[in-house]
Amino acid sequence: MSDLAAGRWTIDPVHSEIAFTIRHLMTTVRGSFPDFGGEVVIGDDPLDSTARAEIRMGSIDTRSPERDEHVRSAGFLDVRRHPVMTFTGRGVGRAAAGRRARTPRYHLDGELTIRGVTRPVRLLTEFHGVGSDPGGGVRAGFTATTALSRRDFGIAFNVPLRGDRVMLGDEITVRLEIQAVLAAVDARA
Repeated sequence: MSDLAAGRWTIDPVHSEIAFTIRHLMTTVRGSFPDFGGEVVIGDDPLDSTARAEIRMGSIDTRSPERDEHVRSAGFLDVRRHPVMTFTGRGVGRAAAGRRARTPRYHLDGELTIRGVTRPVRLLTEFHGVGSDPGGGVRAGFTATTALSRRDFGIAFNVPLRGDRVMLGDEITVRLEIQAVLAAVDARA
Protein backbone atom coordinates (compact mmCIF):
# COMPACT_ATOMS: atom_id res chain seq x y z
CA MET A 1 0.00 0.00 0.00
CA SER A 2 3.01 2.24 -0.41
CA ASP A 3 1.36 4.18 -3.27
CA LEU A 4 -1.71 4.96 -1.12
CA ALA A 5 -1.45 8.61 -0.01
CA ALA A 6 -2.09 9.43 3.63
CA GLY A 7 -5.36 11.32 3.97
CA ARG A 8 -9.12 10.93 3.84
CA TRP A 9 -10.61 8.78 1.09
CA THR A 10 -14.38 8.91 0.51
CA ILE A 11 -16.17 5.73 -0.57
CA ASP A 12 -17.80 6.19 -3.99
CA PRO A 13 -21.12 4.29 -3.71
CA VAL A 14 -21.74 4.52 -7.47
CA HIS A 15 -18.62 2.45 -8.15
CA SER A 16 -18.75 0.28 -5.02
CA GLU A 17 -20.93 -2.58 -3.82
CA ILE A 18 -21.92 -4.18 -0.52
CA ALA A 19 -23.20 -7.68 -1.32
CA PHE A 20 -24.07 -10.75 0.73
CA THR A 21 -25.11 -14.37 0.39
CA ILE A 22 -27.06 -16.66 2.71
CA ARG A 23 -28.20 -20.27 2.38
CA HIS A 24 -31.95 -20.64 1.72
CA LEU A 25 -33.18 -24.24 1.57
CA MET A 26 -30.82 -25.91 -0.93
CA THR A 27 -29.55 -22.79 -2.72
CA THR A 28 -27.81 -19.52 -2.04
CA VAL A 29 -29.70 -16.21 -2.06
CA ARG A 30 -27.77 -13.11 -3.05
CA GLY A 31 -28.49 -9.55 -2.05
CA SER A 32 -27.02 -6.11 -1.66
CA PHE A 33 -27.37 -2.83 0.20
CA PRO A 34 -27.10 -0.09 -2.46
CA ASP A 35 -27.51 2.89 -0.07
CA PHE A 36 -24.30 3.40 1.91
CA GLY A 37 -21.43 5.76 2.47
CA GLY A 38 -18.24 6.09 4.42
CA GLU A 39 -14.58 6.87 4.38
CA VAL A 40 -11.13 5.39 4.83
CA VAL A 41 -8.49 7.47 6.60
CA ILE A 42 -5.02 6.33 5.57
CA GLY A 43 -2.33 7.00 8.15
CA ASP A 44 1.29 7.95 7.48
CA ASP A 45 1.88 4.26 8.12
CA PRO A 46 -0.93 2.51 6.19
CA LEU A 47 -1.20 -0.03 9.02
CA ASP A 48 -2.44 2.86 11.22
CA SER A 49 -5.43 3.47 8.95
CA THR A 50 -9.10 3.55 9.97
CA ALA A 51 -12.42 3.11 8.18
CA ARG A 52 -16.05 3.83 8.88
CA ALA A 53 -19.23 3.10 6.96
CA GLU A 54 -22.99 3.52 7.35
CA ILE A 55 -25.37 1.24 5.46
CA ARG A 56 -29.08 2.08 5.15
CA MET A 57 -30.80 -1.18 6.09
CA GLY A 58 -34.00 -0.31 4.25
CA SER A 59 -32.12 -0.36 0.94
CA ILE A 60 -31.75 -4.17 1.03
CA ASP A 61 -32.27 -5.70 -2.41
CA THR A 62 -32.57 -9.46 -2.88
CA ARG A 63 -34.39 -9.11 -6.22
CA SER A 64 -37.68 -9.99 -4.52
CA PRO A 65 -39.70 -7.01 -3.22
CA GLU A 66 -41.88 -9.32 -1.08
CA ARG A 67 -38.85 -10.97 0.52
CA ASP A 68 -37.16 -7.58 1.01
CA GLU A 69 -40.20 -6.30 2.95
CA HIS A 70 -40.12 -9.41 5.13
CA VAL A 71 -36.38 -8.96 5.82
CA ARG A 72 -36.98 -5.29 6.76
CA SER A 73 -39.52 -6.40 9.40
CA ALA A 74 -38.95 -6.69 13.17
CA GLY A 75 -38.21 -10.43 12.86
CA PHE A 76 -35.09 -9.72 10.80
CA LEU A 77 -33.46 -6.30 10.40
CA ASP A 78 -36.11 -4.26 12.25
CA VAL A 79 -35.46 -1.31 9.95
CA ARG A 80 -38.06 0.88 11.65
CA ARG A 81 -36.11 0.83 14.94
CA HIS A 82 -32.62 0.28 13.48
CA PRO A 83 -32.39 2.02 10.10
CA VAL A 84 -28.57 2.05 9.89
CA MET A 85 -25.86 -0.61 10.15
CA THR A 86 -22.43 0.81 11.03
CA PHE A 87 -18.87 -0.41 10.72
CA THR A 88 -15.84 1.16 12.38
CA GLY A 89 -12.45 -0.31 11.52
CA ARG A 90 -9.43 0.50 13.63
CA GLY A 91 -6.83 -2.22 13.19
CA VAL A 92 -4.98 -3.06 9.97
CA GLY A 93 -2.47 -5.91 9.71
CA ARG A 94 -0.82 -7.92 7.01
CA ALA A 95 -2.60 -11.16 6.09
CA ALA A 96 -1.13 -14.33 4.65
CA ALA A 97 -0.53 -14.26 0.90
CA GLY A 98 -3.45 -15.53 -1.13
CA ARG A 99 -3.64 -17.56 -4.29
CA ARG A 100 -2.82 -14.43 -6.26
CA ALA A 101 0.48 -13.46 -4.67
CA ARG A 102 0.52 -10.21 -6.70
CA THR A 103 -2.44 -8.81 -4.73
CA PRO A 104 -1.47 -7.50 -1.28
CA ARG A 105 -3.79 -8.80 1.46
CA TYR A 106 -4.54 -7.26 4.83
CA HIS A 107 -7.03 -7.74 7.60
CA LEU A 108 -9.09 -4.88 8.95
CA ASP A 109 -10.42 -5.42 12.46
CA GLY A 110 -13.39 -3.41 13.59
CA GLU A 111 -16.84 -3.36 15.08
CA LEU A 112 -20.09 -3.95 13.22
CA THR A 113 -23.40 -2.79 14.68
CA ILE A 114 -26.65 -4.34 13.43
CA ARG A 115 -29.99 -3.94 15.24
CA GLY A 116 -28.21 -2.18 18.11
CA VAL A 117 -25.88 -5.14 18.68
CA THR A 118 -22.14 -4.53 18.25
CA ARG A 119 -19.72 -7.37 17.54
CA PRO A 120 -16.06 -7.55 16.49
CA VAL A 121 -15.51 -8.32 12.81
CA ARG A 122 -12.40 -9.06 10.77
CA LEU A 123 -12.44 -8.18 7.08
CA LEU A 124 -9.94 -9.91 4.80
CA THR A 125 -8.97 -7.11 2.45
CA GLU A 126 -7.17 -6.99 -0.88
CA PHE A 127 -5.68 -3.72 -2.10
CA HIS A 128 -5.94 -3.31 -5.89
CA GLY A 129 -3.93 -0.14 -6.33
CA VAL A 130 -4.31 3.57 -6.96
CA GLY A 131 -5.01 5.41 -10.20
CA SER A 132 -6.34 8.60 -11.72
CA ASP A 133 -9.90 8.91 -12.97
CA PRO A 134 -10.98 10.85 -16.10
CA GLY A 135 -12.00 13.84 -13.94
CA GLY A 136 -8.53 14.23 -12.46
CA GLY A 137 -9.35 12.57 -9.15
CA VAL A 138 -7.28 9.90 -7.44
CA ARG A 139 -8.97 6.56 -6.69
CA ALA A 140 -8.06 3.42 -4.78
CA GLY A 141 -9.65 -0.01 -5.05
CA PHE A 142 -10.24 -2.65 -2.37
CA THR A 143 -12.10 -5.93 -2.01
CA ALA A 144 -13.03 -7.12 1.48
CA THR A 145 -14.80 -10.28 2.65
CA THR A 146 -16.05 -11.67 5.93
CA ALA A 147 -18.53 -14.18 7.31
CA LEU A 148 -21.04 -13.32 10.03
CA SER A 149 -23.43 -15.27 12.21
CA ARG A 150 -26.83 -13.60 11.97
CA ARG A 151 -27.71 -14.98 15.43
CA ASP A 152 -24.79 -13.01 16.88
CA PHE A 153 -26.77 -9.89 15.95
CA GLY A 154 -30.10 -11.10 17.34
CA ILE A 155 -31.54 -12.29 14.01
CA ALA A 156 -32.86 -15.72 14.93
CA PHE A 157 -35.98 -16.05 12.73
CA ASN A 158 -36.20 -19.40 10.96
CA VAL A 159 -38.69 -21.96 9.72
CA PRO A 160 -38.14 -25.59 10.81
CA LEU A 161 -38.28 -28.20 8.08
CA ARG A 162 -38.43 -31.98 8.20
CA GLY A 163 -35.82 -33.61 10.36
CA ASP A 164 -33.25 -31.23 11.78
CA ARG A 165 -33.22 -28.87 8.77
CA VAL A 166 -34.22 -25.22 8.74
CA MET A 167 -35.10 -22.83 5.93
CA LEU A 168 -32.25 -20.30 6.48
CA GLY A 169 -28.59 -20.77 7.20
CA ASP A 170 -26.98 -18.85 10.03
CA GLU A 171 -23.85 -17.72 8.18
CA ILE A 172 -23.95 -14.62 6.00
CA THR A 173 -21.01 -14.11 3.66
CA VAL A 174 -20.30 -10.45 2.93
CA ARG A 175 -18.29 -9.09 0.00
CA LEU A 176 -17.35 -5.43 -0.39
CA GLU A 177 -16.04 -3.98 -3.64
CA ILE A 178 -14.87 -0.51 -2.67
CA GLN A 179 -13.63 2.34 -4.81
CA ALA A 180 -12.53 5.34 -2.76
CA VAL A 181 -11.71 8.86 -3.92
CA LEU A 182 -8.95 10.90 -2.30
CA ALA A 183 -10.82 13.76 -0.63
CA ALA A 184 -8.09 15.37 1.48
CA VAL A 185 -4.36 14.76 1.65
CA ASP A 186 -2.84 14.55 5.12
CA ALA A 187 -0.77 17.74 5.55
CA ARG A 188 1.86 15.77 7.49
CA ALA A 189 2.47 13.39 4.57
